[in-house]
Amino acid sequence: MRIGILTAGGDCPGLNSAIRAVGKAAILEYGMEAIGISSGFLGLINKDVIELNENDLSGILTLGGTILRTSREKPFSLNTDLPSDKPALIKKNYKEIGLDCLICIGGNGTMKTAYQLYKEGMNVIGIPKTIDNDVWGTDVSFGFHSAVDIATEAIDRIHTTANSHKRTMVIEVMGHSTGWLALYSGIAGGGDIILIPEIPYNLDSIAKTIIKRYEDKKPYSIIVVAEGIESPKPKKSRGQYIAKNIMEMTGIETRETILGYVQRGGSPSAYDRIISTRLGAAAVELASKKKYGVMVALHAWKAVPVPLSQVAGKIKTVPVNDPLIVKGRLIGVSFGDEQ
Repeated sequence: MRIGILTAGGDCPGLNSAIRAVGKAAILEYGMEAIGISSGFLGLINKDVIELNENDLSGILTLGGTILRTSREKPFSLNTDLPSDKPALIKKNYKEIGLDCLICIGGNGTMKTAYQLYKEGMNVIGIPKTIDNDVWGTDVSFGFHSAVDIATEAIDRIHTTANSHKRTMVIEVMGHSTGWLALYSGIAGGGDIILIPEIPYNLDSIAKTIIKRYEDKKPYSIIVVAEGIESPKPKKSRGQYIAKNIMEMTGIETRETILGYVQRGGSPSAYDRIISTRLGAAAVELASKKKYGVMVALHAWKAVPVPLSQVAGKIKTVPVNDPLIVKGRLIGVSFGDEQ
């Protein structure tokens, strides 16, 4: 067999670990040819590919980013009123390259495209990655825990500045339209207030919480904000919006920090190296059995196939009764919705 490997969408820690697992399992265990496709689906459009050997896969387990590069190319997206020929070109190149299977490593958008290519008649298997942890159908995606570690370390460091200056500090983390990263890093970093898109917040409630802490001789507060929370100015940083309003409402000096792309870079955590290795090897095992049109997911620590038809177009949001939210409330964490 000849399998293609591509990474699409935003970069995240663990992509190279997954590439390594797919390539090594394909070459060493099943005697397959592994074809690396450059820059996501753009590589299939431009026929930009290279055959990978075992030496190409050595030393990349701990490496951040992706040796195959990535792009946000969406071949089924129509920018004009005319039909796009990109899907047809991808299908043509898929056949000319001689691929028997295409393994797509990516997030929600990648899984949606993978399903569309599967419906076009291509043999496709997906592997979920994202720091947002919002891919539907899997307990966790690799990249998430590395980002949690990075965001938590940043929050830890901001604690000392907040305490020294008796300030309210607002830390904005990524997460797109879900609050997984804010919730986990907020709890791990000792956030006093955690704001996520799934729980509508009230500025008055946040201000009361901060003033109450100040009255209780707690001179500083940490607010962890997900980038996807609602605000009257969608183009404005949510962290800046919260900080500006809280300082005006409480009179307490307030500063914001936007962590940004630092959360997506660098070496993957040990946890993510394990997840990406498991999912990558499992994807090749499915390919050897000709089980296509699926995404490899983790369910209770078992790697299982989930139909791409069930995954495409869905987002995994944080349940408002998630155990971490329930326990967070028990220890005094505010989610900005208290009356």
